[in-house]
Amino acid sequence: MQTRSGAEIVVDGDVVHKLHRLGTDPRALGARLRIAAESEALLSPTSVVPKRIGLRWQTTWPVVETVVAEPDHAPWPEAGTLLAALHREPARVRAPVHGWPRRLRRAVDNLRATTGAPTAVVRRAAAALPDDAWRAGSPGRPLTLVHGDWHLGQLGRRAATAPWVLIDVDDLGIGDPAWDLARPAGFWAAGLIPDADWHAFLHAYRRHGPALPSGDPWPVLEPFARAAVVHAAASGLAHGDTDDTQLALQAACARML
Repeated sequence: MQTRSGAEIVVDGDVVHKLHRLGTDPRALGARLRIAAESEALLSPTSVVPKRIGLRWQTTWPVVETVVAEPDHAPWPEAGTLLAALHREPARVRAPVHGWPRRLRRAVDNLRATTGAPTAVVRRAAAALPDDAWRAGSPGRPLTLVHGDWHLGQLGRRAATAPWVLIDVDDLGIGDPAWDLARPAGFWAAGLIPDADWHAFLHAYRRHGPALPSGDPWPVLEPFARAAVVHAAASGLAHGDTDDTQLALQAACARML
């Protein structure tokens, strides 16, 4: 199976082989694998040494159950608690920076292949993003381990009664932990996540997570939330999405202007 990121996933019995996107840095990938192997919040790979397959690199992981696309009860509190735990783990291995800004630039650059009014709106919203949206970390902000591509689909567990862990280390690294709250914050602001789910996630995270000060979290979250909406809208345009989610993201980009 090929994912939107360009990676390819093959399930072989009780293991998953992941062929990473072309151009993946093997040293950074190896560091991310070692971090995952030492982490309690991340799924451990079966090996911390990536294998070269042609021009690409392959990693191998245990098979896990992931969150279904439209669950009756999404594990938002568990997700908030898990991200807080990741953000409090020490980086024992020298870690690269997380990949959020790079993915954002790639998504916006991909808009060059599309045209039309929605594309123009998303490009203008991208151009209006503040500097913090293009940096992995900012002065005066915490620096922690960051998943770098977090959404509910990045939760996995070995069995129905097992605890959730974080999967997919492609963008794992050091940076501002607010980035891991960017997508749920942006999707909530765009009307795509119910208030109850957002507040359950936020409340669980704030018990132990270092990303947010006390009081109103929005001054911290806003630039990252805007960046996540722009990224998702740009990615949807590049893939020809026309569903209600894509329309809501485009409308949110228009409101930014």
